[in-house]
Amino acid sequence: MWELSDESLLTGMAAGDAETAAVFVRRYQARVYGLAYALVGSSAIAEEVAQEAFLRAWRHAGAYDPRKGRAITWLLTITRNLAVDAMRLRGDRPVDPHVLLSTLTGGERGAAPSTSFEDAEELREALRALPPEQSTPIVLSVYYGLTAGEIADREHIPLGTAKTRLRRGLAKLREALGVTHD
Repeated sequence: MWELSDESLLTGMAAGDAETAAVFVRRYQARVYGLAYALVGSSAIAEEVAQEAFLRAWRHAGAYDPRKGRAITWLLTITRNLAVDAMRLRGDRPVDPHVLLSTLTGGERGAAPSTSFEDAEELREALRALPPEQSTPIVLSVYYGLTAGEIADREHIPLGTAKTRLRRGLAKLREALGVTHD
């Protein structure tokens, strides 16, 4: 059953097959937990987020559309949204995004949370290379969990502009960091 595609596993989950669900969970539990932990910073909350992400995937497996993206992308999006919700419920508020951006790009030191990325300097360089109108929405989205609509409201720009800045900024970051779509 390990050789089954993600789409096949999701089809089995949608049909209520617990065995395919177990394979799907085993296949992605480390990535889901890792993302949740990176976002919430607490192992207990990350475990809850991961469990809820898999429950939602189970419940909504029938709604997955492979034409819209890969199964892992769908699952990690569910995870990210749940982690952001968990942070909001806890009342965690990171530092001001403009201070954080300044810290990440080398302006002020010491205000940003430490990162576990071994290539943090490469990330800082890539963020520095972006124009502020692209780096700010990225920080607002990644660290604050804001949607494009919330970014548009906060930055007083049209929604389409916020989406374009996010998309172009992330594309430039991917290119600068050599990230490929596996």
